[in-house]
Amino acid sequence: MRDRLGEHAGPEKGELTGPNPVDRGKYGSKIHLITERTGLPLSIGISGANTHDSQALIPLVKGIPPIRSRRGRRRRRPHKLHADKGYDYNHLRRWLTSRGIRHRIARRGIETSQRLGRHRWTIERTMSWLAGCRRLHRRYERKADHFLAFTSIACTLICYRRLTK
Repeated sequence: MRDRLGEHAGPEKGELTGPNPVDRGKYGSKIHLITERTGLPLSIGISGANTHDSQALIPLVKGIPPIRSRRGRRRRRPHKLHADKGYDYNHLRRWLTSRGIRHRIARRGIETSQRLGRHRWTIERTMSWLAGCRRLHRRYERKADHFLAFTSIACTLICYRRLTK
């Protein structure tokens, strides 16, 4: 079975799991997320813990739904994308430029990640909101579709809470 991000699944540990490189090789999943400026989730995906972040960028950007603007047609892509050093690859930069998306990606070995901190905190805050959901803190589901559904429900709750303020 293949998911949105194109990962193959191992049936013995559950779909879309992989050995976590920072947690002694325990099997786990990674949540990939694109948010808008205030932290509302726009696109979400899951993959194995051993999947590199750069492999998830293109499916996530393609998965952004049409965004309603005050005037004119609905926008299908963001104007600008901020990312950390994990996404610093020429093919990703070329792909974003060809789609008309301005990118601000820290360059490995040249720039520090400190300057991106003023934009990155919104992603970190949204990830902490997701971590507050007990069902997502530890993955209990073997099927990737179920885990993605619970993650989508959590994102819906985040949007609901944010918009009712």
